[in-house]
Amino acid sequence: MEHRLDHRDGPRDECGVFGIYAPEHDVARLTYFALYALQHRGQESAGIATAHRGANIIAIRDQGLVSQVFDDNTLRSLVGDLAIGHVRYSTTGSSEWENAQPIVRDDRRTLALAHNGNLINAVELHAELRGADVPFRSTSDSEIIAALLATHPAQRIDEAVADVLPRLRGAFSTVVMTEEAVVAFRDPHGLRPLAIGVIEGLGGGEDSYCVASESCAFDLIGAHYLRDVEPGEVVTLSAAGLRSRRVATDQRRAFCVFEYIYFARPDSRMAGTVLQVARARMGEILWREAPVDADVVIPVPDSGNAAARGLARAAGLPQDDGFIKNRYVTRTFIQPGQELRRQGLRLKFNPLREVVAGQRLVVVDDSIVRGNTTRQIVQMLREAGAAEVHLRISAPPIKHPCHYGIDMSTREEMIAHGRSVEEVAAEIGADSLHYLSLAGVYEAVGAAREHHCDACFSGEYPLSGTEDAAGKYALELPLVRA
Repeated sequence: MEHRLDHRDGPRDECGVFGIYAPEHDVARLTYFALYALQHRGQESAGIATAHRGANIIAIRDQGLVSQVFDDNTLRSLVGDLAIGHVRYSTTGSSEWENAQPIVRDDRRTLALAHNGNLINAVELHAELRGADVPFRSTSDSEIIAALLATHPAQRIDEAVADVLPRLRGAFSTVVMTEEAVVAFRDPHGLRPLAIGVIEGLGGGEDSYCVASESCAFDLIGAHYLRDVEPGEVVTLSAAGLRSRRVATDQRRAFCVFEYIYFARPDSRMAGTVLQVARARMGEILWREAPVDADVVIPVPDSGNAAARGLARAAGLPQDDGFIKNRYVTRTFIQPGQELRRQGLRLKFNPLREVVAGQRLVVVDDSIVRGNTTRQIVQMLREAGAAEVHLRISAPPIKHPCHYGIDMSTREEMIAHGRSVEEVAAEIGADSLHYLSLAGVYEAVGAAREHHCDACFSGEYPLSGTEDAAGKYALELPLVRA
């Protein structure tokens, strides 16, 4: 039996979604490779659903990585003109098979649905549906959305989405598929990402369209980034091409700023920003905010790579690989026995004594949550002979939980909660510690704070009643959010 071995101290990844309408293409295989590009957003389960126009929906989903769930035989069985896909990391609760996505429902209409985000009014919606004798087969709030749409009386799925969307509160970047169309929609605040791509027609034929959590999925399948799905927008991909409808336009935008710092792949583009470039700027600003006498800059791979390059460039210091990373330690890695367990992080990172011994190090990473991993990293560098260890983190201190689709610790588990920066540095054994300021983050990404959510840093939640709703959710409804 396989168990998770996760040495990341940072927030847990969310979920990734993909949808496509492309009659001239092998949509199952394109979805497979798109999910492969989105694997960093979820490693617990993966799934693909396909359909022919006017025919039945076929879905395959299971626990494990994309490459473990699918092979050539399973992909050949997924025929059709339309497809949606999902990779999942459960943000709370169980990772049972029943909670894998896409979810398929057969009520008034048959549909498949994949969702990234959290609903904060799930308790009320669940009670309403159960009061109408609507059955549930999973413990996912994603099935609440699926049930609302599958039981909706509207003839067309995009009409059902337009009516249901304003009733949902929270974060939801969602793709839903019927036998005729793929519909993508995003919450009115735009908390979670969702982008539109175009595949040029074969031999001068009609273009095809797809949607994905990140633009890096388009690069792998030969699609081109077109634009982001707007907050509150409903986008329909069908034989009629690409259709768009805005159904909620009066809400404050609140895109998750942590996508820029941590979650999204560095080769993705979000809100017009290439993340590799933004993360390097974070490193440059880190150095401007907190220079230190040092000999060499090393990243914590791979999360600190881009910021370390920017910091080293700004500091005029050499950058080197202080750690060698074992890239085959995944979340499905077999748990080590007791004899090896005490080695902990060495299964993933091995320090290079020849690089760090006798050196004053600037160590760059993107975040600290509980501090356990960071403490081990500092200890390993000390044991390898480092003279000094100065930590530079390309995010502000994380002090508050996320209720919009990111799995973070409770406040009490967060090392920065109730501690000064100096106290955190002492706790993890560093000679000095500096977090990038919130102003520095927004300067690096070239964005306005009023259009983003930074509640994990500031405690300022953009949706009123968020914490009360989250507490009610945890107490009254044993759901797992995706």
